[in-house]
Amino acid sequence: MSLLEIKDLVVKYGPITAVKGVSLKVEKGQIVAILGANGAGKSTIIKTIGGVNKAAAGSIVIDGKNITNLPTYKVNACGVMTSPEGRLVFRDLSVEENLMTGAFSIKTLRTNVTGEAGSGDDIDETPMKTSVYRRRQRVKDNLARVYGYFPILKERNKQKASTLSGGEQQMLAIGRALMGSPKLLLLDEPSLGLAPLIIKDIFNIIQAIALEGTTILIVEQNAFQTLKIADYAYLMELGTIKAEGKPEVLLADSNLIAAYLGGKE
Repeated sequence: MSLLEIKDLVVKYGPITAVKGVSLKVEKGQIVAILGANGAGKSTIIKTIGGVNKAAAGSIVIDGKNITNLPTYKVNACGVMTSPEGRLVFRDLSVEENLMTGAFSIKTLRTNVTGEAGSGDDIDETPMKTSVYRRRQRVKDNLARVYGYFPILKERNKQKASTLSGGEQQMLAIGRALMGSPKLLLLDEPSLGLAPLIIKDIFNIIQAIALEGTTILIVEQNAFQTLKIADYAYLMELGTIKAEGKPEVLLADSNLIAAYLGGKE
């Protein structure tokens, strides 16, 4: 069974149909890419999966559960977390406070992730309290995982997000999504506005996240860099899927490269 299955998805902005009957699948453990020019409908699909946009028709199923048009918090509770286009970090919150907002779906209650006095580590092992303890422990584990991927965030965990560079804010946005223990991680234009060296680092980390078992759906205009890490890709134009396949197959088709991938790398 696919982790994500979209069938005949239609999304409209008033009289404009942005997504026109798109169907796609994401298998567990894969990195799947949706590629295409600006305005192709890529980000609209991500926002619709995440509950930001409403589908006019079609269905979105995650791990056998229909999540079509559920509100975002319920989509998160089903194991789908998004790193949005433009990062959208909370600029006046610290790095760690931003990360903790991503753990909301775990329902951590009054967790103190630093393990200081009052963190709840010494709570009684009654069934209910054990459940709370496990949730708190998951948050600690997730935070350690994020800091493992992005050591710079640990160094700057008390800084306001507004003081970070664009690349660091992108790391923060991905880290915030990982705090929710996603089954499916949605990445919307993670390379947007970043310097080439930072882009390379971001894509290496995305690949590492997938290798550790997180399934990823990535939307990107940076087609060639994305195809280097993807297991499967869909090429979109004007709201429809124009081609799909494994990266090596797509890259072997010169007509596709010229028409949809902007020519040679």
